[in-house]
Amino acid sequence: MKTKPTAVPTLRDFKLLRGLDEQRIGLEARAASDDPAAVKLWLRLLACSTQIEQEIRARLRQRFATTLPRFDYLAQLERHADGLRMNALSRYLMVTGGNVTGLTDQLVAEGLVERLPDPADRRSLLVRLTPAGRARFLEMAAEHEAWLVELFDGFDRDVKASLYAALGQLRLHLAGQQARGPRR
Repeated sequence: MKTKPTAVPTLRDFKLLRGLDEQRIGLEARAASDDPAAVKLWLRLLACSTQIEQEIRARLRQRFATTLPRFDYLAQLERHADGLRMNALSRYLMVTGGNVTGLTDQLVAEGLVERLPDPADRRSLLVRLTPAGRARFLEMAAEHEAWLVELFDGFDRDVKASLYAALGQLRLHLAGQQARGPRR
């Protein structure tokens, strides 16, 4: 007895395509209509995050001739006015120490950050924003915030609040699962 082959869904099978063309659908095109809800949810979250991140990256590059990693680096230092040790900065940014060293070298050369002896440990150095670095970051941060407001402008306020709350619940759920450890 022959079984009828299941049709592979095409991009046209997605309702989302009414609002997005095939060039902009991206990661969600990986999902099939019969995939588990968790897979579709993950791909939708990833697609939204990626779409926003790509836009922010492009705007930072165009407006400030900088990158998102450099912006994130400066943001961490702005939150820690007394500076951070390189290993702490690496953990906050979730990158290797080598990446932090390379960025630090560039930003020191540009006069945006400085290395200082750590008063608590002579063997360590702190990295902190210079006054010029803080001014530059605050200028970028104000525009960054305005871009995010613009990107979400017109998106229903109640939906935003509901989505924010739901994602908060997801974060707590995932943290609980991680605390319990892997199932296998």
